[in-house]
This record gives sequence, C-alpha cells and structure tokens, in this order.
Amino acid sequence: MSHILGLTDMLSRALQKKDQDILGAVSFVGSTKESLQNYREVGFDSLLQKVSSFCEKHDIKVLNMAQDYVSSRPRTQRNKITNQHYFKFDCFNTVMDRLIQEFGDRFNEVNTELLKNIAAFSPCDSFSNFDASRLLRLSEFYPYDFGVGEKIMLEHQLGSYHHNVLQDKKFANLNGIADLAKVMVETRKHISYHLVYRLLKLALVLPVATATVERSFSAMKRVKSSLRNRIGDDFLNACVICAVEKDELANVINEDVIERFQKMKSRRGQL
Repeated sequence: MSHILGLTDMLSRALQKKDQDILGAVSFVGSTKESLQNYREVGFDSLLQKVSSFCEKHDIKVLNMAQDYVSSRPRTQRNKITNQHYFKFDCFNTVMDRLIQEFGDRFNEVNTELLKNIAAFSPCDSFSNFDASRLLRLSEFYPYDFGVGEKIMLEHQLGSYHHNVLQDKKFANLNGIADLAKVMVETRKHISYHLVYRLLKLALVLPVATATVERSFSAMKRVKSSLRNRIGDDFLNACVICAVEKDELANVINEDVIERFQKMKSRRGQL
C-alpha cells in the first residue's frame, strides 16, 4: 500500500500547494491516474518480490503461489484456484479497481473539463493558454448568469480582451487568474470587459480554481459548523475573514484593535 498511497499523496500535496497552476494540476491528475492503472496491470509481480524478500529476511514462511488456495472459511470455498490467482485477482486487482474507481469519481470528466476551461484564463507565458472556445464553453455552465444575447456579446469581448491585455505591460508576468482579476480591476478593464470579468469571477469562486479558494471554503465550513449555524451573516463574514486571512491578521496590532473598540461607543468597563 505504501506505493499506492505514495502516488496519491504526491497528488494531494501538489493540489494543496498555494495557488497551484491549473494546467499543472490537470496534468498531474492525468499522470497519477495513468500510474495507478499501469501499477494495476504490471505491479503485482514486483509487489510479490518485495513481500517474498521481506519474508525471507525475517524468517517467515512464504506461500507456494502455485499451490491451491485454501480458504479460512471452507463453506465459502469456490472452485479450486491457486494462491497466485487469489492474491492477484481477488485481492490486489480488487483493491486497485476500487481505488481507480474512487479516483475517477473524484476527478470525473466534468471536473476535468472545468479545470481545462478555467485554464484558458491563465495569464502565464503571455496568455499562451488563452482559448476563447473553452471560455465560451465555461459560460455554458452558468445559464442563469449569461443569457443568449450576452453569450454572443461575450464572444466579441473575448477577442478584443485578448488583444488588449497582450498590449498592456501591466498584464505581463502574472502568476494566476487571481492576479489577473486584481489587475483587471486596477486598470478598470473589468468595466470595459464586464462579461469577461463576470466569467472570471465565477471561475475564481470554484473550489477547483485554486488551492486558496478551496482552503477558504473549508475555513467557512469549519466556522459555520463550529458555531452551530446560530450566527448572523455579518458576524459570520467577520469570523471567516479572520479564519481565512491568517497571515494578514498576524500583522494587526492588538492595541490598535482595542483603541478602535474604545472609540466605537462608551462602555461601562475599560478594555
């Protein structure tokens, strides 16, 4: 299991990196899936060699894999099969099939397509991944946010937007779609290309967009659950900001907070 869990652990750590590149994540998911499938096909023999070596080193009797398998529950004994057949097909392949199935459910075609469509927004390498058709496909996932007329207008805006940002030096050397959204607001292009910016905002709030967004959703869930859904929206918003923006909160001086509360209104007790 160490080899199997090692493959999935590498993927998990990569996806949890702060602002993981989307195309890199898609590639990593695909390669991990292929590695698991390949290990299912040819990995049993190498696993058997490792187990045999371990048993010999520690003076443990090794089963003869060519002998008939004897079940510990005779009543459930099926037709005669060898130990090799039982451990390879009934144990090893069963575990691998279950793992691959769960992996496929977690990273299904819809999630993968979303990732690829969002990646078309990536400003890395001078917007080399820009693909208007993928972004139009992404807008189809939001029928309530983009009407028929707006989709036609979005197609025109995407062409003009791509040409415009390539000419603007402020959009050079950006690291991800979060930086792209920030610079669009700073340059007021979010007004000129309001439909493009709307689609970008929808992409940003998806948990699959960046690891930062996923961690923010996790923090919101923890805050809301721990307070048993008994708080108002304003208080929830304040708690979530503190939970998500831990790095920024660490720079806040306690005396400044106390002084602000003292100035809000008179109190019976001194803070």
